[in-house]
Formats: sequence, structure tokens, C-alpha cells
Amino acid sequence: MKPSTEADRITVLLVEDDTPTCGRLRDALAGAGDFEVTTAATLSEARAAFAAGYPRVLLTDLQLPDGHGVELIRETRQASPATEIMVVSILGDEQSVISAIMVGATGYLLKDAFPTDIAATVRDLVAGHSPISASIARFIVRRTQGASEARAPGRAVSAVLNTAKLTPREIDILWGIAKGFSYAEIAEHLGLSRQTVPGHIKSIYRKLEVNKRGEAVFEALQQGLIRL
Repeated sequence: MKPSTEADRITVLLVEDDTPTCGRLRDALAGAGDFEVTTAATLSEARAAFAAGYPRVLLTDLQLPDGHGVELIRETRQASPATEIMVVSILGDEQSVISAIMVGATGYLLKDAFPTDIAATVRDLVAGHSPISASIARFIVRRTQGASEARAPGRAVSAVLNTAKLTPREIDILWGIAKGFSYAEIAEHLGLSRQTVPGHIKSIYRKLEVNKRGEAVFEALQQGLIRL
């Protein structure tokens, strides 16, 4: 194999606050020869790194000292559509998985199920594949199958079902939830009081018969209430 040139190298921003994990991933990628790796331990450090330009690949944890990785994923996807984004996290719950994927992550690996060759996995991501831990893939399949089975056979599905009878305001708030906005950001965007947003969200959960953000977003997408 010929040595990679500067133009061939894949730029990676690795956002991970756990020092041993960060070191292990950085060394594995740097040792492969075709990666240029920059590291950050917080959202603010990652944003500062973006000032020099967006990388080809963003690898990010979700639990960070100064915020949630979903914020970084959303910001990166909006500012740099060409950047491939993969989550590397211990979080495998419904809300974390769906929120990350809905705002732009194209891969999702759990830290307890790292592939033996992380460099090959990142190359697959760049090639257009979506590396996902087996347990996450099974979860997505179950959710998709469950949504399909809930629909009566032969029944025509309209573009917008809205069987929960959400109000236009509730749909606007649901879109904000799906995009990963905070309650304060949703309130500011819609011209609402910060204190009124939780009440609207409780109403949305009740109408959709869900208990979590991820479930609400999934159901809204199934009914065509929002598009991302």
C-alpha cells in the first residue's frame, strides 16, 4: 500500500472527555496512517476547533462536561452537510439514539462494543455506510416494525395523519424538540414564555401517548407531523 498524501488524509475531530478512551481512539486512528486527528474534551473546545474549518468526520460522545453531544451534531450538520458524524457513547437508550440520528448522526457505536478496527469503521462511514452497534440496529428495527404493525392492513396513509390532534403550536414545539433545541431556545424561536414550554410538551406527550423525547419524535415522524 502506498503512503497516503496530504490530500488523501481524512480529517477527524474526536470529541471525548474520558482521557483513556480519547487516547485509545486517537492512537488507533493516527496509527492507521491516513487520518489527521484533532481532539476536544468539551463542546466549547469542539466549537473552537471548527474555527479552523470543519473536518471530514466528527466522532463525538454525547455526555460532555458542558452540554449534550446532540447540540454539536445538530450544529455541525447545519453548518457542514458534508461532514460525516458518528456517535461513540455509553448511551444506548431510546431518546439518545433517536435524537442523535434525527439531528444528523449517520453512525452510532456503543463504547462497550467497539469494533476491533476503528479506522476501518471510520473509512466505512466516509464511504457512505452507517456503522451501528448491533444492539442499536436491533432497536431501530423493532421500532420500525412496531410502527408498521400498528397500521391496519390496506388502510391508506395520508401525508399528515395527526391522529393525536396536536395543535399547530404543539407541532412547532415538537419540531424544536426533534432538532435538539433546549426549552429556552424553543421559547425564544416561537416567541413564548420559557415557563409555558414544559406545559405544551406534557400535552404533546399525553396526546401521542409517549413518555420520552425520542418516542415523541419517532411518532411525529411516523404521522408526518414534522420533517427534519
